[in-house]
Amino acid sequence: MELSSQMTAAEVVQIVAWLDANGVVYQVNGGWGVDALVGRQTRPHQDLDVFIDEDQEAEFMAWLTSRGYRVTEDWRPVRVQLSSPSGQVDVHAMRLDPAGNGVQEGLDGEVYLHPSEQRVTGFIDGQAVVVASAERARELRSGYPPRAVDLHDLAVLDEL
Repeated sequence: MELSSQMTAAEVVQIVAWLDANGVVYQVNGGWGVDALVGRQTRPHQDLDVFIDEDQEAEFMAWLTSRGYRVTEDWRPVRVQLSSPSGQVDVHAMRLDPAGNGVQEGLDGEVYLHPSEQRVTGFIDGQAVVVASAERARELRSGYPPRAVDLHDLAVLDEL
């Protein structure tokens, strides 16, 4: 299987449309999340990072598989990477607490909270998508040495 080196906006929109149509609680993070906040693509993207309700992970992954995606890395509970000629999706499962916050487990027992009040609406190719707020997007880029794409994304967030 030849793998795509880029995740296109058109593919992201198709994935988000499926999530919306199936009532999945989700949040787009990573570079696409930042670009959605500013409403335009600012750089090429290798993948789509999407945090989803863990109760719908199996159905979502089955749908991706039906579209030609295959698991290429499995680092559960943190993430599962699926790749296809159409792109790469990093699925991050989160348990929803009674307040609707996403609770994600780390590899070494860490727990990461994704507060529901930090989910906002952004736009990719004119399609509304649920993304992390600019404040949360900044927080998600801390705690590790920034890569070139992280520095780019932080500069984009500075425009907001």
